[in-house]
Amino acid sequence: MKTTFLLSIFLLTIAGSKISAQETVSGEKYGKTLNVGVGIGYYGYIGHMAPVLHANYEFDVAKNFTLAPFITYYSYSNYYYWGDHNYPYRNYSYRTTVIPVGVKGTYYFDQLLKANSKWDFYLAGSLGFAYRKTIWESGYYGETVVRNGSSGLYLDGHIGTEYHLNKRAGLFLDLSSGISTFGLALHL
Repeated sequence: MKTTFLLSIFLLTIAGSKISAQETVSGEKYGKTLNVGVGIGYYGYIGHMAPVLHANYEFDVAKNFTLAPFITYYSYSNYYYWGDHNYPYRNYSYRTTVIPVGVKGTYYFDQLLKANSKWDFYLAGSLGFAYRKTIWESGYYGETVVRNGSSGLYLDGHIGTEYHLNKRAGLFLDLSSGISTFGLALHL
């Protein structure tokens, strides 16, 4: 929680600065970008990684800073050991589907790092809500709330890069504290 708070303060401070990576020496602009990726969601479930589908659309807010509404989808299966003294204990399986929705704030370091126009480097933070649905195996009558998950609030810190294939397309790698993705960036 402290890390996310400090990252948010850092991003807000940078957003108000005069340094500009939004338009580099080569004239490169950010924003108006659709990012579509696949990856792995580990979001607090050590040992229960899940494939992820992710999409966001970036738009310029200030120099060096973009905002991107996002939606992500992942689903995983697990089991819960339950029973009492009258019945034998048994593993009951369940499937949880999680759909985080929110906004991602991104600060680009291209100008500061004097990066080649083929590369973008950034730090970002995501804030939103994770919609969660759990379906239990039939015959299970115990507790149906999965306690090892999020409270609904979705917070994620990111570090990433994009390699521009041409003016309209690039490949990105986004590593984060919850969902890491690799995908295609379409500059519209």
